[in-house]
Amino acid sequence: MNDWITIAIPKGRILEESVELFGRIGIDCRELLSDSRKLIFENAEQRMRYMIVRATDVPTYVEYGSADLGIVGKDTLMEQGKDLYEPLDLKFGYCRMMVAEPVNLAKNDDPSGWSHIRIATKYPHVAETYFASKGIQVEIIKLYGSIELAPLVGLSERIVDLVSTGETLRQNGLVEVESIAEITTRLIVNRASLKTKYERITHIIQGLEKELQSA
Repeated sequence: MNDWITIAIPKGRILEESVELFGRIGIDCRELLSDSRKLIFENAEQRMRYMIVRATDVPTYVEYGSADLGIVGKDTLMEQGKDLYEPLDLKFGYCRMMVAEPVNLAKNDDPSGWSHIRIATKYPHVAETYFASKGIQVEIIKLYGSIELAPLVGLSERIVDLVSTGETLRQNGLVEVESIAEITTRLIVNRASLKTKYERITHIIQGLEKELQSA
């Protein structure tokens, strides 16, 4: 099965859009959208294998070669800093990574005057790197759940999190104050696989690239 291509894909919206995009270049993986509890799907005719994994685990499976390709948000790649080839921005899953704070604090707050702040976030590496580049000392509190809760209960004054429409921030009395990065979904490739399966992987990349350009 050395000539098979294995792709790691997370569940949810990314999965649905990935299946649709692959379908447009002739890769049929609609079975991934079934109600099955299976974690691995195979298409023997096309010599393709698909692994359903947590989004945060996609880069690890690809880095270690358990998957040749992966589909994952840029936020995860920024946070983890894995040694991967990232050939394509797939253009979907758009959101923004922002610094946000309570409305009352923002009224008289000047980010250029920050010197030492406390941040709650799922992205400690990204946050620390960002504030270090601005010469701001930051105390990071890592959370895994709803980050918006932290300022409401006094755990931190500010948060770093992903924002799509901003509705969740508004409902919890928070506003965006600084933008760190724009986030979209990316295609990632294991570096060794790119050499050993160059023809097949390059064909997939070029097919996706052409499709994205024409969309």
